[in-house]
Parts: sequence; structure tokens; C-alpha cells
Amino acid sequence: MNHIHLQQTLPQAFARRDAITSQIWHQDIIFSKGKRYLIEAASGTGKSSLCSYIYGYRRDYQGIINFDERNIRSFSVNEWVDIRKHSLSILFQELRIFPELTALENILLKNRLTNYKKNKEIITLFEAIGIPDKINERAGKLSFGQQQRVAFIRSLCQPFDFIFLDEPISHLDNENSVIMSALLMEEAGKQGAGVIVTSIGKHPELEYDETFRL
Repeated sequence: MNHIHLQQTLPQAFARRDAITSQIWHQDIIFSKGKRYLIEAASGTGKSSLCSYIYGYRRDYQGIINFDERNIRSFSVNEWVDIRKHSLSILFQELRIFPELTALENILLKNRLTNYKKNKEIITLFEAIGIPDKINERAGKLSFGQQQRVAFIRSLCQPFDFIFLDEPISHLDNENSVIMSALLMEEAGKQGAGVIVTSIGKHPELEYDETFRL
């Protein structure tokens, strides 16, 4: 996948609003593979909805979202499975961690779909991001910031053309934010991938190609 193209896209919940002031909604926007984008937003402007639409598990929007000029509404279930395994990775704001599984087991659930990372590489990521002692800890016992780092590692454990990160450092200190940013750019650079980050304030300090106000 080389492009994500939004054409006059708008959440149906916003359809009756008299005026929409946005650089994303009701616009013609193209996200290109290999570039870095920041989407700044205030609460209630549809940030998480945008993530849901692009990932294909919500369809309550007007307009068109294309992947390489194909409308995503036309994708079959099997096509979505392939896209989520090989083309599009996402770090959800709410993380979607299984609390009863260990940190490592949460990551292996994703990695075993493609065997993209070797176990040694995954352990190295735990070490790099400062939680090597949490590998075999049940995820439900971890702090939100620690779970956030687990979810981040999981998002890197697959091939992708684009990685979408919804408020990825909201519960991290500056040191860990810098580490996460470096790991993100290393993996995205290795895959030649596009990076799309959303934020309501704190965000990774990357060299963004474009910044949009949602």
C-alpha cells in the first residue's frame, strides 16, 4: 500500500453540524508511504473515530477512504485480514491488551501471525524501552504507561506500509518518549513505512512532513 486517501470523509455524528473547521474532515487528504504525519486534535473532534475508520472496524462515516485508490468499503473480510497482517499496524489509544496474558504473550499473539520478529529481537525491544523485568508479568498488573510500551512493541512486530499511533506517549516520561520515537523511526525506516501520529497535546518529537489540525 502506497497511499491512504481521504475524500470528503466525515463522521456521520458530525453530519448535522452547521460548520466543520478541520484540516482532515471534509477535505481531500493523501497520506503517502514513507512520510511522517502528525494529527493534532482537541477532545471530541473525532480523533479515535478516524483511527477506527482507517483500520476498518467502523463504517459510520460519509465520504470515501481509499487505499491505493480502492474504496475500503469494498474489501472482503479476508482482504482486511491481509491488510492488518502485512500493510497496516495500529497502536490504539485504549491499547487493547489482554490483561490475563503476560506482556510477552500479548506480543507473541501478533508476532505469530507473520513471524516477523525473532524472540531475541522482541526481548531486545523490552530492554530498549526499559521493561525487561515485565516480560513475564501479567499485563493486567502493569501500570498504564508500562502497558502502553507493551502495546507499542506489539505494533512493531509485523510488516507494515503505514503505522498509526493514537496518543502513543500520553503516559510516558520524556526519556521513554525519546526512546520510543527512536525505535519507531528505526522500524519505519527499515520498512520504508508511513507514520501517522495523533495527539491532543503530548506527542513524539519526530521530524514530521506535515501537521494537520483535526
